[in-house]
Amino acid sequence: MKQRNRNMFQPKRKLLTCALASVLVVASGHAIAQSSNATLRGKADAGAQVTAVNTATGSKRQVTANADGSYALAGLPPGTYTVSSGGTERTVTLQVATSVSLDLVGGAPAAPAGDATTLDTVRVSAPPLQEVKTSEVGTNVSLKQINTVPQLTRNFLEFADTVPGMQFETDQSSGQSKLRGGAQKTSAINVYIDGVGQKNYVLTGGVAGQDQSAGNPFPQLAIGEYKVVTSNYKAEFDQVGSAAIIAQTKSGTNEFKGELFTRYTNTSMRQPTVGEEAKGEDKSQTKQNEYGFALGGPIIQDKMHFFFSYEAKDFVLNVNPVATERQWESFEDFLPAGVRAQLGPTTQPFNEDLYFGKLSWDVGDNDRLELSAKYRDEEGVSGAGGTTTDSAAKVNFNTDKRYDLRWMHYGETFLNEARVTYEDSLFNPAAFTIGNQSVYTRGPNRNDVLITADSTSALSIQRKGQKGPAFQNDLTFNSFEWMGDHVVKMGVKYKSVELTQSENSAINPTFRYSVNDGSLAVTPYSPVGTNSIPYMVSFNAPFEGASPIVETTAKQYGIYIQDDWDVTDRLQLNLGLRWDYEEIPSYVDFRTPQEVVDALYGPGTGSNSGGIYADQLRAGGVNIEDYISTGNNRKSDKNNWAPRLGFSYDLAGDERWVLFGGAGRSYDRNLYDYLGLEQVKAALATYDISFVESSGCTPAPGTCVNWDPRFLNGIDELYSLIDTRRRNGEIDLMNNDLVTPYSDQYSLGIRGTIGEWNSSATVAYVHSKEGFVFTLGNRYPNGNFYDAPSWDAADLAQPWEHQPPGFGALILGDNGIETKTTQLLLSTEKPYTEESGWGFTAAYTFSRAKGNRGGDEHYSFDAATIDGYPFIDLKAVPRHRLVMTGIYDLPWGFTASAKVTLATPPPLNAVVGWRDYGSITAAPPLIVSTDTPGTFGTKQLDLSLSKRFDIAEDMAFEVRADMINVTNAKNYSSYRTVWGSGGVYDPETSVVSTGNGVTSYTPPRTLFVSARLTW
Repeated sequence: MKQRNRNMFQPKRKLLTCALASVLVVASGHAIAQSSNATLRGKADAGAQVTAVNTATGSKRQVTANADGSYALAGLPPGTYTVSSGGTERTVTLQVATSVSLDLVGGAPAAPAGDATTLDTVRVSAPPLQEVKTSEVGTNVSLKQINTVPQLTRNFLEFADTVPGMQFETDQSSGQSKLRGGAQKTSAINVYIDGVGQKNYVLTGGVAGQDQSAGNPFPQLAIGEYKVVTSNYKAEFDQVGSAAIIAQTKSGTNEFKGELFTRYTNTSMRQPTVGEEAKGEDKSQTKQNEYGFALGGPIIQDKMHFFFSYEAKDFVLNVNPVATERQWESFEDFLPAGVRAQLGPTTQPFNEDLYFGKLSWDVGDNDRLELSAKYRDEEGVSGAGGTTTDSAAKVNFNTDKRYDLRWMHYGETFLNEARVTYEDSLFNPAAFTIGNQSVYTRGPNRNDVLITADSTSALSIQRKGQKGPAFQNDLTFNSFEWMGDHVVKMGVKYKSVELTQSENSAINPTFRYSVNDGSLAVTPYSPVGTNSIPYMVSFNAPFEGASPIVETTAKQYGIYIQDDWDVTDRLQLNLGLRWDYEEIPSYVDFRTPQEVVDALYGPGTGSNSGGIYADQLRAGGVNIEDYISTGNNRKSDKNNWAPRLGFSYDLAGDERWVLFGGAGRSYDRNLYDYLGLEQVKAALATYDISFVESSGCTPAPGTCVNWDPRFLNGIDELYSLIDTRRRNGEIDLMNNDLVTPYSDQYSLGIRGTIGEWNSSATVAYVHSKEGFVFTLGNRYPNGNFYDAPSWDAADLAQPWEHQPPGFGALILGDNGIETKTTQLLLSTEKPYTEESGWGFTAAYTFSRAKGNRGGDEHYSFDAATIDGYPFIDLKAVPRHRLVMTGIYDLPWGFTASAKVTLATPPPLNAVVGWRDYGSITAAPPLIVSTDTPGTFGTKQLDLSLSKRFDIAEDMAFEVRADMINVTNAKNYSSYRTVWGSGGVYDPETSVVSTGNGVTSYTPPRTLFVSARLTW
């Protein structure tokens, strides 16, 4: 195994361990988490009281200015405050997760408060103070943007798309959405709701519940605003490798406020998808119906408030029509009548219920309690469309429950938060049809599937989840006076979470049938039409006494310290360090089954005695001892030290132009969906049994038998064909020295203000390392990974047929995926104000991303090891991307808004065999990146128009129309590449716009209508 170097920023451990241990002792008594709260700093008269009163809730916070006049009010929930000291009073709005400056020196004129106006449940009376002194690369998304900018989904994360470096993608065939920061995996993000991470520990997607879901992680009605930090976040943020989304939920106020909404579209309100047009099919009957309400108000005036919201989705989603693969369309007439009846347009229903409730209680001037709960419940059909019929789809059951209790104590010189949380998130898909599944192919023993009642649905019955409590203590000291002004934050975290992973449970067998339209030779195995006898059955079976469900209780520990140090009035340093540690017993304590050891080394032998297959692996560069676990030779990774260093320098001392930059490291995690496979595969095997009458195979126990119609009667009849006492499935082994994936982040930029405009320009570089990857461990007898198999001496092939004796393939889990992303991030914003009546944002991203794997790929079977993959331009990000939004108040209560998205098509990543470009010399495949044609991969204009009717005082009714993709730009994302000819590699890529499988980056032109009542 290669030597890993993670020594950049490596601290002196003994000194830091002692320092952080002392933090644990101090923080156990006093703590504050400021992930979503704001900090207000500045100058006042020495020794004067500085008081901030929330204009919506009446809550009051105050501190005493230091001898030099500096003060800091930390832990303020975002909102509008009247801030006063001496004879000076200002009304300001604080945004989520910001640290801003406000001077209140005696004699300064009081700023006018302005006319208060109502915006949902928050009474706004001043423009927000802009955060300029920070080293973070981030942008705030306001409630006005959330409520006004055109939107395809009601997923609040969609607005992160307006931030440089971010992409929000919605799959047009499934409705499933994902958020990506830079070129890293979607699982590298983390979303913090009121300071609590929503990380998915088991599945991809970054946020619990987002994998394979068309739903939302949180009700949009309950989101007040949020901030997107793309890199160089402070030390309080954990379990994140790319972007951090920091959201603050709404709270009740002293006024009873409410909102009702409904939003709708259907088939008649959209154009055909590119897939429907390409096939010449009628439009599928689709609809999207969303509705919900929110209520908030006082329980005790100025003291206790409540907020509750509910949102629902009732969708029928469009997918590509069900059809045979394009080259085999002539076979449709020869399929069974019941299968032919399932061809054509199809849809996928989806339903979601989202609840959120919150109680806020200001017990006194110095104490605040908050209790919140979220419940998410989803049921959606997925997998149908393309070459998969409705009967072969699967049903995804998805639930997510979260509870958060926190106590905040505001002292004169410190802030304290104690937080207890509990989560229970479960993804539990099942087959849509319980029973036999069918796959139809062109002739027997072929892989080119024509139409299926799908083999994958037989493997779709799973149970994957996470649940458990967590406790977090954090401490903020308002101000320390030595060598400048300091706000010091520190904290500890402990979490116990039960992880569950089950894969490919055994219920539905899959029978494969041969189809011949007469173009194939007519034999007993392949008569014209569909052979009534399947040529193969595939099914899963657990070994006797084994369970394919793996559960473990992981322990997570975290500790950090952060110092925001105003060295001078112009220079601020952000100095942070955190350390994280996780124990996963199922990985650390796992013992490789003896049957597997015997297959690798020989019966009765140990790891030191050699063995034919072990020698074969060594010759191929695989030291199998790195993967054999004895139950005591694995250790958890304790080396997760993450420094976070940054600065900001006010060039003129007036906060108009600020130079900023930073360097830091952030650790993510290895998903349990991967780690658990080591045990799941050790308990479960997939069996492929051929039938003599329709495949011509040679009878052999467990692989080739005579057909018997009783095999159609259920899985128990098939169990009689195998010996479940012997382990013989695929072998998945994890490296004994797995480490935690991480990213090193660097940035340098400038942000400034000209009038009402806020702009920034940043160059950011992110180097992510040690991403998890599976590679093929099989090797030929001579150790080669590519060789000439006996069946075709002119070809090169991977050693799939050279697995360990008596077992399936050997799959090895390692670290090794690496990306290097350089980005130029440009943004400008004129915030919306009621005085001006308009707002505008623009975000441009230039990206150059390279890596050895792109997107969310984690299986890498095209080279012997991940080190054999070249660094290529990655398909995860386009080279150029521009997103602009605008809001404009028109006469008579009308408001117009727009969003424009322009992006170049991302490159294609592919594996090209030597035959693909006509070579006559056998060679391993090429792993390549190639440019795609066209100036734009995405060219999309979205428009919205709303009309407000004032019904009574503080009550209004609004109707709205959103037109998505106004120009109906096709934005094809399906391509065909000719890789060359005559042995010359010369790729030429063209857009595919006809036939099956045509896809688009964007939806067709679609009209959404909505109505909203607020009071």
